[in-house]
This record gives sequence, C-alpha cells and structure tokens, in this order.
Amino acid sequence: MLNLAVVILNWNGEALLERYLPSVIENSGEADIYVADNASTDGSVAFLRRNYPKIKIIQNSTNGGFAKGYNDALKEVDADVYCLLNSDVEVTPNWLSPVMEIFEANPDVAIVQPKILDLLKPDHFEYAGAAGGFLDQLGYPFCRGRIFQSLEQDHGQYDDVKEIFWATGACMFIRKKVFDELGGFDEDYFAHQEEVDLCWRAQNKGYKIFYVGRSQVLHLGGSTLSNMNPKKTYLNFRNSLFSITKNLPRKKALVIILSRLLLDGIAAVRFIFQGKGRHCIAILRAHLSYYRQFRKMYRKREKSDFVIKYYKTKSIVLSHYVYKIGSFNELVKD
Repeated sequence: MLNLAVVILNWNGEALLERYLPSVIENSGEADIYVADNASTDGSVAFLRRNYPKIKIIQNSTNGGFAKGYNDALKEVDADVYCLLNSDVEVTPNWLSPVMEIFEANPDVAIVQPKILDLLKPDHFEYAGAAGGFLDQLGYPFCRGRIFQSLEQDHGQYDDVKEIFWATGACMFIRKKVFDELGGFDEDYFAHQEEVDLCWRAQNKGYKIFYVGRSQVLHLGGSTLSNMNPKKTYLNFRNSLFSITKNLPRKKALVIILSRLLLDGIAAVRFIFQGKGRHCIAILRAHLSYYRQFRKMYRKREKSDFVIKYYKTKSIVLSHYVYKIGSFNELVKD
C-alpha cells in the first residue's frame, strides 16, 4: 500500500484554513496532513497550533510563491505520493480512494487530478483544472470543462478515467520519486502554469498523467490572484512562453514562439479596446521578462527529451473566438 501526504500551501490564509481545513481532516482517512506556510504575516500558524495541534506545520523562511514554496516544503515530507492541495479547496467523502487505486494499479502513472468543481456554483466546473488539462498546437492550455473563460455545467459528461496532458496545481497528486526526478517545480515561474511545465516534463520522460472523475473536490478559486488580475495575466503570458521554450524541439519551439508573440500583441490591443490597459502593460512586461530570461530557459532544454505529440487540437484561439466553440466535446472528437 502506498502512503499519502496531503500538503496544503498557505500564505496569509487563516480564514481559508478555518473554513476548508475541516473537510480535509474529516475526509482524508489515514493520510498525513501538512500545512506548508509561506512566511505568512497573519495568524495562520498560531491558528493551526491553537486549533489543530496534530497537523504537521512546515514553515518556509520566505514566500517563494507556489513553485519554491512546495519545493522547499516537500523536502521535509516522507510519503510515496504527495497531494498538493490549495487552501481554498473543500474535499468530498471518498475523494482519495479512486485516485490511490489508479496509482496502485498503474506504476507508470505519475500524476493524477480529480474533478474540480466550482465551490460557489457546484454544478459547474471550476477554472483551475476542471476535468483535466490539454494544450493546443500553439501551447495554449485548456481543459475538459473549461475553454478560456467558458465553463461547462457538470452533467456527468466527464465522470471517467482518462489520460490527460496536464493536471492542475489546485489539487495534484504526484509520486514522490517522480517529483524528485524532475527536480520539482521550476522556481523561475513563481506561480501559474508551473504545473503545466512539470507535467510536460513528466510527459517528456515517458510518464502518464490521468484524470479520475470519481474523485471530486470544490475549489473557491481566485483567493490568491483572480482570473482578471493583471499580475496573473503577466505570469500566465510569460510562463507559457517559458514552457514552450523548454519543452519543444528547437525548430518547432521557434515557430510557435514567434506565433505566440504575434497573438500576444493582438491580445494586448484587444485589452486596450476593452478598457483594460493594465492587462496590456502586463503582457508587455511578460515579454520583456521572457526576453531577459530566454537564455536561462533555453539552457534548461538540455535536460529534456521531447514528446512527439504534445497537443490535442490545432488552435483553441481560432476555435473559441472565431468559431464560438465553448465545450471540449464540441472541440475534440475522440
């Protein structure tokens, strides 16, 4: 039997821990539960010590974001499988068993995610991960159940077990040995899309990633950065370019990067016409940061093999914004 550690990364989230930690404790059986605190300045650690003395607390010395926060904390966690869980997630009864059954039965499965539903609208999928992630030919991420801002209602259409390309960091299960082999998350990402990069690197090593619909959690979302925060725009645009640079063969990466830079420019102009000038500036900053770090990202390619097929469809941008396709099953015919 594999042993499991549920590790919740926290930064100034006392209110979130108070609201959502009880569901994790109640429904996690024999799993060890840790809270990794990213140098919070609120009362998070004192709250845990006062109310949950049996919870294991890991105190990181700095707030290194999602990537470094988990990399530092997981060095202190001994388990066969990690569950990386956002502090704003409410779990449901029996959320762990279907996932652990997949790991037990399939040694080549390295990463698993459950169904992610919207806590405020539980009959709909949630933005961060939905029913499992994919990429299009230009490296844009999308999910079963979520294409850009279009979220599907849950009718049981994704109550399956399916191989996916990337799993959400909001609730990601990963074998410790694979996390260690990959060197953890890339800390240059700080936050956002570091899980896409991690999963892409796992795919490049030949590991499999699965979605398990019988396991369900509910995610509040936006508790750190909302979907329309300019800082999130900055990180998403920059980090997506990082992943393409690192994880694709050189010629293919060059063509896609040039295409993405052009499309990013169009997105920036669109933001201006929408009256969202700060998001336009965020895209410009993302590009400048990417140019500054290009050589560093390019050198990381030396550690990677490359998968032949990384994408599910050609252009999610064209399909969604031109042809008005709003659901995964309309987009992709398996």
